[in-house]
Amino acid sequence: MAKHVLARVADISKGEGEALTKKGSQASFFTQASVLTRRSFVNMYRDLGYYWLRLGIYIALCVCVGTIFFDIGHNFGSIQARGSMLMFVAAFLTFMAIGGFPSFVEDMKIFGRERLNGHYSVGAYEIGNTISSTPYLLLISLIPGAIAYYLARLQDGAEYFIYFALVLFVCMMLVESLMMIVASLIPDFLMGIITGAGIQGVMMLNGGFFRLPNDLPKPFWKYPMYYIAFHKYANQGFYKNEFEGLTFPNGLVGGSPTITGEKIFSETWQVEMGYSKWVDLAILLGMVVLYRLMFLGIIKFSENVMKKK
Repeated sequence: MAKHVLARVADISKGEGEALTKKGSQASFFTQASVLTRRSFVNMYRDLGYYWLRLGIYIALCVCVGTIFFDIGHNFGSIQARGSMLMFVAAFLTFMAIGGFPSFVEDMKIFGRERLNGHYSVGAYEIGNTISSTPYLLLISLIPGAIAYYLARLQDGAEYFIYFALVLFVCMMLVESLMMIVASLIPDFLMGIITGAGIQGVMMLNGGFFRLPNDLPKPFWKYPMYYIAFHKYANQGFYKNEFEGLTFPNGLVGGSPTITGEKIFSETWQVEMGYSKWVDLAILLGMVVLYRLMFLGIIKFSENVMKKK
């Protein structure tokens, strides 16, 4: 019996058959994106470190911010206080978005294996990740943002809070997009966090708060770094949203007894007045798209390099 089997195997091996070809996924792009969105959403829901822990920390931080700047008022001293609070939100709250980097690196490892097997395209993965993360980013923008905003009693009116929350949300997504680029270049989560923190630290420094725009050294720091840093557009959007339409008592000797919000964000904070706050938000959204496209390009380039090897 054994000899018969061996003989049969030998006969089959001598025969010429059709060449085996490696086939990619037969599912449509929409199906790939839909399945990846559902899977990624469930993974984010189950992984406490992805968003839930960050939500708890954000709430605690915003309670601290809201109580420190509680009922900020409309006196002359509140001008600096408002600017400081808004800078903290634009810089340090968004900075903590790197907290989900380790979980994303694990996702990237799975993506790398499945992508090499041809299960789905890079575009489907990126769309799935973007759609699935959006509800969580909205959650950690709205709830902590509302706590800080209303405890400090910033600008009255729902439209002002909506803009505040939108800028915070887009900045969160922007930082996650930045960390996707870092993950594609540096797969080690510890080195990736250090690199991402360093990049954001540089952006914070020349975002227009620690050093006013006109005081930044023009070579490199003003041109081009000041315009590359997303904090520039986040800070200016926040300032326009907060100070526009307000009037404060003038605490300086001489001059008019009051000072307008427009004068504050144009002279005190040196905000660019040539466009509205919505343009700042649109620029931030454009940076999100740019970073996602850069991630897509890096992955595609890496695949081409591996194929040539």
